[in-house]
Amino acid sequence: MTVSGENEVELEDILFGEVWIGSGQSNMEMPLVKVSGAYTGIKDFEKEVTAADYPEIRLFQAGNFSSKEPLDDVESGITMYGIPTAKCEWAACTAESIPTFASTAYFFARELHKELKVPIGIIDSSWGGTSAEAWTPASGLKKLGYTSELEQATSLPQKADQKIPTRLYNGMIHPLRNFRIKGVVWYQGEGNAGRASKYRELFSTMIAEWREGFGYKFPFYFVQISPFNYRGVNSAFLREAQLETMSLKKTGMAVTMDIGNLTDIHPKNKQEVGRRLALWALANDYSRDVVHSGPIYKAGAFAEGKARLKFDHVESGLATRDGKAPSHFEIAGSDKVFHPATATIETDELVVSSKKVTEPKAVRYAFTNDAMPNLINRERLPASSFRTDRW
Repeated sequence: MTVSGENEVELEDILFGEVWIGSGQSNMEMPLVKVSGAYTGIKDFEKEVTAADYPEIRLFQAGNFSSKEPLDDVESGITMYGIPTAKCEWAACTAESIPTFASTAYFFARELHKELKVPIGIIDSSWGGTSAEAWTPASGLKKLGYTSELEQATSLPQKADQKIPTRLYNGMIHPLRNFRIKGVVWYQGEGNAGRASKYRELFSTMIAEWREGFGYKFPFYFVQISPFNYRGVNSAFLREAQLETMSLKKTGMAVTMDIGNLTDIHPKNKQEVGRRLALWALANDYSRDVVHSGPIYKAGAFAEGKARLKFDHVESGLATRDGKAPSHFEIAGSDKVFHPATATIETDELVVSSKKVTEPKAVRYAFTNDAMPNLINRERLPASSFRTDRW
Protein backbone atom coordinates (compact mmCIF):
# COMPACT_ATOMS: atom_id res chain seq x y z
CA MET A 1 0.00 0.00 0.00
CA THR A 2 1.31 3.43 -0.96
CA VAL A 3 0.11 6.65 0.71
CA SER A 4 0.97 9.84 -1.18
CA GLY A 5 0.89 13.48 -0.09
CA GLU A 6 3.79 15.85 0.42
CA ASN A 7 5.72 12.65 0.96
CA GLU A 8 5.14 9.11 -0.20
CA VAL A 9 4.96 6.25 2.29
CA GLU A 10 4.88 2.62 1.23
CA LEU A 11 3.48 0.06 3.66
CA GLU A 12 4.13 -3.65 3.24
CA ASP A 13 2.78 -6.86 4.75
CA ILE A 14 -0.62 -5.39 5.66
CA LEU A 15 -3.46 -7.59 6.91
CA PHE A 16 -7.11 -6.75 7.51
CA GLY A 17 -8.73 -8.68 10.35
CA GLU A 18 -9.68 -8.62 14.01
CA VAL A 19 -7.60 -7.17 16.85
CA TRP A 20 -7.97 -8.21 20.49
CA ILE A 21 -6.11 -7.26 23.66
CA GLY A 22 -5.04 -9.85 26.24
CA SER A 23 -4.37 -8.37 29.67
CA GLY A 24 -4.14 -9.22 33.36
CA GLN A 25 -1.52 -10.66 35.64
CA SER A 26 0.73 -13.73 35.61
CA ASN A 27 -1.72 -16.30 34.28
CA MET A 28 -2.21 -14.10 31.22
CA GLU A 29 1.48 -13.21 30.93
CA MET A 30 2.63 -16.84 31.33
CA PRO A 31 4.57 -17.77 28.17
CA LEU A 32 4.58 -21.10 26.40
CA VAL A 33 8.09 -22.09 27.46
CA LYS A 34 9.91 -22.17 30.78
CA VAL A 35 11.67 -18.88 31.49
CA SER A 36 11.86 -18.82 35.31
CA GLY A 37 10.79 -20.52 38.50
CA ALA A 38 7.46 -18.72 38.23
CA TYR A 39 6.83 -19.63 34.60
CA THR A 40 7.80 -23.27 34.11
CA GLY A 41 6.19 -23.92 30.73
CA ILE A 42 2.67 -24.84 29.66
CA LYS A 43 1.30 -28.27 28.83
CA ASP A 44 2.97 -29.75 25.71
CA PHE A 45 4.98 -26.57 25.16
CA GLU A 46 7.52 -28.16 22.80
CA LYS A 47 4.76 -29.47 20.54
CA GLU A 48 2.93 -26.15 20.61
CA VAL A 49 6.01 -24.10 19.74
CA THR A 50 6.88 -26.37 16.82
CA ALA A 51 3.31 -26.14 15.47
CA ALA A 52 3.11 -22.34 15.74
CA ASP A 53 3.12 -21.53 12.04
CA TYR A 54 0.31 -19.03 11.53
CA PRO A 55 1.41 -16.15 9.28
CA GLU A 56 -2.05 -14.55 9.59
CA ILE A 57 -1.88 -14.41 13.39
CA ARG A 58 0.08 -11.31 14.36
CA LEU A 59 1.59 -10.83 17.82
CA PHE A 60 2.29 -7.56 19.63
CA GLN A 61 3.75 -7.36 23.11
CA ALA A 62 3.47 -4.13 25.10
CA GLY A 63 6.32 -3.61 27.53
CA ASN A 64 6.00 -3.92 31.30
CA PHE A 65 5.90 -0.22 32.04
CA SER A 66 4.51 1.50 35.13
CA SER A 67 3.80 5.17 34.40
CA LYS A 68 2.87 8.03 36.70
CA GLU A 69 1.09 9.79 33.81
CA PRO A 70 -1.00 8.39 30.93
CA LEU A 71 1.23 7.68 27.93
CA ASP A 72 0.48 8.06 24.23
CA ASP A 73 2.69 5.15 23.18
CA VAL A 74 3.89 1.90 24.71
CA GLU A 75 7.40 1.47 26.07
CA SER A 76 9.68 -1.56 25.97
CA GLY A 77 9.61 -1.66 29.76
CA ILE A 78 11.57 -3.98 32.01
CA THR A 79 12.38 -7.67 32.22
CA MET A 80 10.65 -9.54 35.05
CA TYR A 81 9.93 -13.22 35.78
CA GLY A 82 12.20 -14.13 32.87
CA ILE A 83 10.08 -12.50 30.15
CA PRO A 84 12.35 -10.70 27.63
CA THR A 85 12.01 -6.96 27.18
CA ALA A 86 9.20 -6.22 24.74
CA LYS A 87 10.04 -5.13 21.19
CA CYS A 88 6.69 -3.31 20.86
CA GLU A 89 6.30 -4.30 17.23
CA TRP A 90 4.08 -6.66 15.26
CA ALA A 91 5.41 -10.09 14.37
CA ALA A 92 3.94 -13.03 12.48
CA CYS A 93 3.27 -16.08 14.63
CA THR A 94 6.14 -18.52 14.12
CA ALA A 95 8.12 -21.00 16.17
CA GLU A 96 10.65 -18.21 16.67
CA SER A 97 8.23 -15.48 17.79
CA ILE A 98 5.82 -17.47 19.97
CA PRO A 99 7.88 -19.09 22.81
CA THR A 100 7.75 -16.16 25.28
CA PHE A 101 4.41 -14.71 24.16
CA ALA A 102 1.38 -14.82 26.47
CA SER A 103 0.05 -18.35 26.02
CA THR A 104 -3.62 -17.80 26.92
CA ALA A 105 -3.84 -14.84 24.54
CA TYR A 106 -2.18 -16.87 21.79
CA PHE A 107 -4.51 -19.85 22.13
CA PHE A 108 -7.51 -17.52 22.15
CA ALA A 109 -6.29 -15.93 18.92
CA ARG A 110 -5.55 -19.32 17.39
CA GLU A 111 -9.08 -20.56 18.05
CA LEU A 112 -10.56 -17.46 16.44
CA HIS A 113 -8.27 -17.72 13.43
CA LYS A 114 -9.08 -21.38 12.84
CA GLU A 115 -12.82 -20.79 13.05
CA LEU A 116 -13.13 -17.42 11.31
CA LYS A 117 -10.45 -17.93 8.64
CA VAL A 118 -9.41 -14.27 8.92
CA PRO A 119 -6.24 -12.57 10.21
CA ILE A 120 -6.15 -12.07 13.98
CA GLY A 121 -3.98 -9.52 15.75
CA ILE A 122 -3.45 -10.16 19.45
CA ILE A 123 -1.88 -7.55 21.74
CA ASP A 124 -0.38 -8.84 24.99
CA SER A 125 -0.45 -6.14 27.65
CA SER A 126 -0.09 -8.10 30.88
CA TRP A 127 2.20 -8.16 33.90
CA GLY A 128 2.54 -10.76 36.64
CA GLY A 129 1.88 -9.99 40.29
CA THR A 130 -0.55 -7.15 39.61
CA SER A 131 -3.86 -6.06 41.10
CA ALA A 132 -6.92 -4.57 39.45
CA GLU A 133 -6.20 -1.23 41.13
CA ALA A 134 -3.03 -0.88 39.05
CA TRP A 135 -5.02 -1.43 35.85
CA THR A 136 -7.76 1.08 36.74
CA PRO A 137 -7.41 4.74 35.71
CA ALA A 138 -7.49 7.50 38.30
CA SER A 139 -10.98 8.52 37.19
CA GLY A 140 -12.30 5.09 38.12
CA LEU A 141 -10.64 4.93 41.53
CA LYS A 142 -11.91 8.43 42.27
CA LYS A 143 -15.49 7.31 41.59
CA LEU A 144 -15.03 4.47 44.08
CA GLY A 145 -13.57 6.67 46.80
CA TYR A 146 -10.11 5.11 46.73
CA THR A 147 -8.55 8.17 48.34
CA SER A 148 -5.47 6.54 49.87
CA GLU A 149 -4.74 4.61 46.67
CA LEU A 150 -4.87 7.80 44.61
CA GLU A 151 -2.62 9.58 47.09
CA GLN A 152 -0.12 6.74 46.72
CA ALA A 153 -0.31 6.93 42.93
CA THR A 154 0.36 10.67 42.85
CA SER A 155 2.96 10.89 45.63
CA LEU A 156 5.33 8.10 44.63
CA PRO A 157 8.00 8.90 42.02
CA GLN A 158 8.12 7.32 38.59
CA LYS A 159 9.53 3.82 39.04
CA ALA A 160 9.29 0.27 37.73
CA ASP A 161 6.68 -1.03 40.17
CA GLN A 162 3.68 -2.99 38.91
CA LYS A 163 1.66 -2.68 42.12
CA ILE A 164 1.04 1.09 42.26
CA PRO A 165 -2.61 2.02 41.59
CA THR A 166 -3.41 3.51 38.13
CA ARG A 167 0.09 3.09 36.75
CA LEU A 168 -0.36 0.05 34.54
CA TYR A 169 -3.43 1.58 32.97
CA ASN A 170 -1.35 4.70 32.30
CA GLY A 171 1.61 2.85 30.83
CA MET A 172 0.11 -0.24 29.20
CA ILE A 173 -3.57 0.35 28.35
CA HIS A 174 -3.96 4.08 27.70
CA PRO A 175 -1.36 3.93 24.88
CA LEU A 176 -3.50 1.32 23.08
CA ARG A 177 -6.72 3.35 23.00
CA ASN A 178 -6.36 4.34 19.33
CA PHE A 179 -6.47 0.73 18.19
CA ARG A 180 -9.94 -0.18 16.96
CA ILE A 181 -9.97 -3.39 18.95
CA LYS A 182 -12.73 -5.95 18.71
CA GLY A 183 -12.49 -6.67 22.43
CA VAL A 184 -10.45 -7.69 25.47
CA VAL A 185 -9.68 -11.00 27.15
CA TRP A 186 -8.56 -10.77 30.77
CA TYR A 187 -6.99 -13.18 33.26
CA GLN A 188 -6.49 -11.65 36.70
CA GLY A 189 -7.88 -11.85 40.21
CA GLU A 190 -5.29 -13.75 42.20
CA GLY A 191 -3.76 -10.43 43.27
CA ASN A 192 -7.12 -9.30 44.65
CA ALA A 193 -8.14 -12.56 46.34
CA GLY A 194 -7.77 -11.00 49.78
CA ARG A 195 -10.02 -8.05 48.85
CA ALA A 196 -12.91 -9.88 47.22
CA SER A 197 -15.54 -7.69 48.87
CA LYS A 198 -14.28 -4.71 46.87
CA TYR A 199 -13.49 -6.54 43.64
CA ARG A 200 -17.01 -6.73 42.20
CA GLU A 201 -17.36 -2.95 42.08
CA LEU A 202 -13.70 -2.35 41.26
CA PHE A 203 -13.62 -4.80 38.36
CA SER A 204 -16.86 -3.50 36.85
CA THR A 205 -15.60 0.06 37.15
CA MET A 206 -12.29 -0.86 35.53
CA ILE A 207 -14.11 -2.39 32.56
CA ALA A 208 -16.37 0.66 32.21
CA GLU A 209 -13.39 3.02 32.37
CA TRP A 210 -11.49 1.10 29.70
CA ARG A 211 -14.51 1.26 27.44
CA GLU A 212 -14.86 4.97 28.04
CA GLY A 213 -11.18 5.50 27.27
CA PHE A 214 -11.48 3.63 23.97
CA GLY A 215 -14.73 5.37 23.13
CA TYR A 216 -17.04 2.37 22.72
CA LYS A 217 -18.41 -0.63 24.61
CA PHE A 218 -16.29 -3.50 23.35
CA PRO A 219 -16.75 -7.09 24.56
CA PHE A 220 -14.77 -8.01 27.67
CA TYR A 221 -14.29 -11.70 28.45
CA PHE A 222 -12.42 -12.89 31.50
CA VAL A 223 -11.18 -16.05 33.21
CA GLN A 224 -12.50 -17.03 36.60
CA ILE A 225 -9.53 -17.85 38.81
CA SER A 226 -8.85 -21.54 39.41
CA PRO A 227 -8.94 -23.35 42.75
CA PHE A 228 -5.68 -22.95 44.63
CA ASN A 229 -4.56 -23.28 48.25
CA TYR A 230 -4.37 -19.60 49.15
CA ARG A 231 -3.20 -19.11 52.72
CA GLY A 232 -5.74 -17.48 55.00
CA VAL A 233 -8.03 -16.45 52.13
CA ASN A 234 -11.06 -18.19 50.65
CA SER A 235 -10.76 -17.44 46.95
CA ALA A 236 -14.36 -18.57 46.38
CA PHE A 237 -15.44 -15.05 47.31
CA LEU A 238 -13.26 -13.63 44.52
CA ARG A 239 -14.73 -16.16 42.08
CA GLU A 240 -18.17 -15.02 43.23
CA ALA A 241 -17.26 -11.39 42.53
CA GLN A 242 -16.15 -12.40 39.05
CA LEU A 243 -19.38 -14.32 38.53
CA GLU A 244 -21.41 -11.26 39.52
CA THR A 245 -19.48 -9.12 37.04
CA MET A 246 -21.30 -10.93 34.23
CA SER A 247 -24.29 -8.70 34.98
CA LEU A 248 -22.34 -6.04 33.06
CA LYS A 249 -23.29 -6.01 29.38
CA LYS A 250 -20.98 -7.60 26.81
CA THR A 251 -19.03 -9.62 29.35
CA GLY A 252 -18.48 -13.34 29.75
CA MET A 253 -16.51 -15.68 31.99
CA ALA A 254 -14.47 -18.77 31.20
CA VAL A 255 -14.71 -21.12 34.19
CA THR A 256 -11.61 -23.15 35.08
CA MET A 257 -12.78 -25.14 38.11
CA ASP A 258 -11.72 -28.39 36.41
CA ILE A 259 -8.27 -27.45 35.10
CA GLY A 260 -6.63 -25.75 38.07
CA ASN A 261 -3.78 -26.98 40.23
CA LEU A 262 -4.10 -26.75 44.00
CA THR A 263 -0.32 -26.51 44.45
CA ASP A 264 0.53 -24.31 41.45
CA ILE A 265 -1.09 -20.91 41.01
CA HIS A 266 -0.12 -21.09 37.32
CA PRO A 267 -2.04 -24.05 35.82
CA LYS A 268 -0.45 -25.38 32.65
CA ASN A 269 -3.46 -26.11 30.45
CA LYS A 270 -3.63 -22.70 28.82
CA GLN A 271 -4.88 -24.25 25.57
CA GLU A 272 -8.27 -24.94 27.13
CA VAL A 273 -8.42 -21.54 28.82
CA GLY A 274 -7.87 -19.83 25.48
CA ARG A 275 -10.45 -22.07 23.82
CA ARG A 276 -13.11 -21.29 26.42
CA LEU A 277 -12.53 -17.56 26.05
CA ALA A 278 -12.82 -17.95 22.29
CA LEU A 279 -16.17 -19.73 22.66
CA TRP A 280 -17.61 -16.57 24.24
CA ALA A 281 -16.36 -14.43 21.38
CA LEU A 282 -17.49 -16.86 18.70
CA ALA A 283 -20.99 -17.11 20.15
CA ASN A 284 -21.57 -13.45 20.97
CA ASP A 285 -19.49 -11.50 18.46
CA TYR A 286 -19.23 -13.74 15.41
CA SER A 287 -22.67 -15.40 15.38
CA ARG A 288 -21.33 -18.94 15.68
CA ASP A 289 -23.71 -21.56 17.05
CA VAL A 290 -21.46 -22.88 19.82
CA VAL A 291 -22.05 -23.64 23.48
CA HIS A 292 -19.94 -21.10 25.31
CA SER A 293 -20.66 -21.52 29.03
CA GLY A 294 -21.02 -24.19 31.65
CA PRO A 295 -23.94 -24.26 34.12
CA ILE A 296 -24.52 -21.05 36.07
CA TYR A 297 -26.71 -21.18 39.18
CA LYS A 298 -30.05 -19.42 38.63
CA ALA A 299 -32.52 -20.22 41.42
CA GLY A 300 -33.24 -22.58 44.30
CA ALA A 301 -36.28 -23.85 46.16
CA PHE A 302 -36.18 -25.40 49.63
CA ALA A 303 -38.88 -27.84 50.74
CA GLU A 304 -39.34 -31.31 52.25
CA GLY A 305 -35.76 -31.45 53.49
CA LYS A 306 -34.25 -30.85 50.06
CA ALA A 307 -32.96 -28.07 47.87
CA ARG A 308 -33.87 -28.00 44.18
CA LEU A 309 -31.45 -25.94 42.13
CA LYS A 310 -31.92 -24.58 38.62
CA PHE A 311 -29.21 -23.38 36.25
CA ASP A 312 -28.69 -21.33 33.14
CA HIS A 313 -26.53 -22.79 30.35
CA VAL A 314 -27.59 -26.38 31.03
CA GLU A 315 -27.61 -26.91 27.25
CA SER A 316 -27.93 -30.66 26.50
CA GLY A 317 -28.17 -31.46 30.20
CA LEU A 318 -26.32 -31.57 33.47
CA ALA A 319 -23.59 -34.16 33.95
CA THR A 320 -20.33 -34.79 35.80
CA ARG A 321 -16.92 -35.00 34.20
CA ASP A 322 -16.06 -38.28 35.96
CA GLY A 323 -19.45 -40.00 35.77
CA LYS A 324 -19.84 -39.94 39.54
CA ALA A 325 -22.40 -38.10 41.66
CA PRO A 326 -22.02 -34.30 41.75
CA SER A 327 -19.36 -33.45 44.32
CA HIS A 328 -18.42 -30.61 46.67
CA PHE A 329 -21.94 -29.63 47.72
CA GLU A 330 -22.72 -28.38 51.22
CA ILE A 331 -26.07 -27.59 52.81
CA ALA A 332 -27.10 -25.67 55.94
CA GLY A 333 -30.18 -24.91 57.97
CA SER A 334 -31.07 -21.77 59.86
CA ASP A 335 -28.13 -22.40 62.22
CA LYS A 336 -25.83 -21.53 59.27
CA VAL A 337 -23.70 -24.62 59.85
CA PHE A 338 -22.79 -26.28 56.56
CA HIS A 339 -22.59 -30.06 56.19
CA PRO A 340 -21.41 -32.22 53.27
CA ALA A 341 -24.40 -32.96 51.07
CA THR A 342 -25.57 -35.51 48.56
CA ALA A 343 -26.48 -34.17 45.13
CA THR A 344 -28.35 -35.94 42.36
CA ILE A 345 -29.23 -34.85 38.84
CA GLU A 346 -32.93 -34.91 37.99
CA THR A 347 -33.43 -33.82 34.39
CA ASP A 348 -32.13 -30.23 34.31
CA GLU A 349 -32.15 -29.70 38.08
CA LEU A 350 -29.97 -30.70 41.00
CA VAL A 351 -31.48 -32.06 44.19
CA VAL A 352 -29.30 -31.53 47.26
CA SER A 353 -29.83 -32.91 50.77
CA SER A 354 -28.18 -34.15 53.96
CA LYS A 355 -29.52 -36.29 56.79
CA LYS A 356 -27.97 -33.76 59.18
CA VAL A 357 -30.08 -30.87 57.85
CA THR A 358 -33.82 -31.46 58.06
CA GLU A 359 -34.88 -27.95 57.04
CA PRO A 360 -32.30 -26.64 54.58
CA LYS A 361 -31.95 -22.91 53.96
CA ALA A 362 -28.77 -22.61 51.89
CA VAL A 363 -26.51 -24.56 49.54
CA ARG A 364 -22.90 -23.97 48.54
CA TYR A 365 -20.99 -25.57 45.68
CA ALA A 366 -17.20 -25.75 45.60
CA PHE A 367 -17.10 -22.69 47.82
CA THR A 368 -13.59 -23.32 49.17
CA ASN A 369 -10.02 -22.91 48.01
CA ASP A 370 -9.28 -26.58 47.52
CA ALA A 371 -12.34 -27.73 45.58
CA MET A 372 -11.81 -29.56 42.30
CA PRO A 373 -15.50 -30.29 41.61
CA ASN A 374 -17.09 -32.26 38.79
CA LEU A 375 -20.36 -30.59 37.72
CA ILE A 376 -20.51 -29.81 33.98
CA ASN A 377 -23.01 -29.69 31.16
CA ARG A 378 -22.95 -32.42 28.53
CA GLU A 379 -20.86 -30.16 26.33
CA ARG A 380 -18.22 -30.62 29.05
CA LEU A 381 -18.01 -27.03 30.20
CA PRO A 382 -17.75 -26.75 34.00
CA ALA A 383 -20.11 -25.06 36.41
CA SER A 384 -18.96 -22.07 38.42
CA SER A 385 -18.74 -22.29 42.18
CA PHE A 386 -21.66 -20.55 43.90
CA ARG A 387 -23.65 -20.10 47.08
CA THR A 388 -27.36 -19.45 47.56
CA ASP A 389 -26.83 -17.52 50.80
CA ARG A 390 -25.22 -14.19 51.66
CA TRP A 391 -24.30 -15.11 55.23
